[in-house]
Amino acid sequence: MSVTREEVLRVLSSIALPQGGDPVSRDMVRALVIDGAEIRFVLEVSGAEEARALAPVQAAAEARLGALPGVARVSVVMTAPTAAKTPPDLKIGRHPTPQQAGPQAVPGVARILAVGSGKGGVGKSTVSSNLAVALARQGRRVGLLDADIYGPSQPRMMGVNQRPASPDGKTIIPLRAHGVTMMSIGLMLKEGDAVVWRGPMLMGALQQMLGQVTWGELDVLIVDLPPGTGDVQLTLCQRYQVTGAVVVSTPQDVALLDARKALKMFDMLKTPVLGLIENMSSFCCPQCGHESHIFGHGGVRAEAAALDLPFLGEIPISLDVRLAGDAGTPVAAGAGAVSDAYARIAARLVAEGVA
Repeated sequence: MSVTREEVLRVLSSIALPQGGDPVSRDMVRALVIDGAEIRFVLEVSGAEEARALAPVQAAAEARLGALPGVARVSVVMTAPTAAKTPPDLKIGRHPTPQQAGPQAVPGVARILAVGSGKGGVGKSTVSSNLAVALARQGRRVGLLDADIYGPSQPRMMGVNQRPASPDGKTIIPLRAHGVTMMSIGLMLKEGDAVVWRGPMLMGALQQMLGQVTWGELDVLIVDLPPGTGDVQLTLCQRYQVTGAVVVSTPQDVALLDARKALKMFDMLKTPVLGLIENMSSFCCPQCGHESHIFGHGGVRAEAAALDLPFLGEIPISLDVRLAGDAGTPVAAGAGAVSDAYARIAARLVAEGVA
């Protein structure tokens, strides 16, 4: 019987660092892969000096993990993402490469869950990041891919700004925040840079972020799609084994018009729609407690009923959501009405076996 991820993290938590804490509590463990009797992972350090200081920690990790029953080999690599440069041959935005016929699986990823919307401004990226965190709090191994290539917002929402490392110029080591393994094109660009690409480059970038990133073993990979019905959606659903899609909309009629287009797109691509989420459903005044329906209320639930699709839940509009997203700590990581709403949706997806 192979060792579990929890056992590996427990062993690493018992190794003290010279500056205090342990590799797990300081969030240094990246790209943990358990492949039968082999354990591989990366220790993320600040630079060469810290790497030298942590050599005994690396040795202790290899020794203690190697002593676990059923473990034959342990490989620990130290890397410094802040000092890493993208190798010349690691160019994001190449044209897509041919692949075998039919949708392909992403190695190590059990399920892919696409989060889409017919239009921008309905909070799709906010839902994606919070749903990822909520699923991680349910005990799932979760990845988050920011596929909104023209407008990547997940680095800010998840509170990460380091450049992913690439030890060999081919693989990309993702970052980790709030219990979620994540990757975004925004992490590969200088702040303020614009992505000015044609369709084939978008398709190639998505292919690279799914195929070259070392996601490790994930129960579910959430893909935050761009708004609309374009190249990224087509590439994802036609080239990869997508478990299903969640469509996000606000309750107002204009948003629902575009949400129907997203639903039609997933139907044409033969991607199951797992349900609809009504975002910005209601606003509760923090002063008087009065509930207002700024964008209307119940429109998404009614649409789901009319189309015989699952209605996954309502997410209220709250100042806390905006503040948490800007601060890089999704509101689902805390407590309160909004966090509880995401927890209920996450629990339902887990119970239904799709996340």
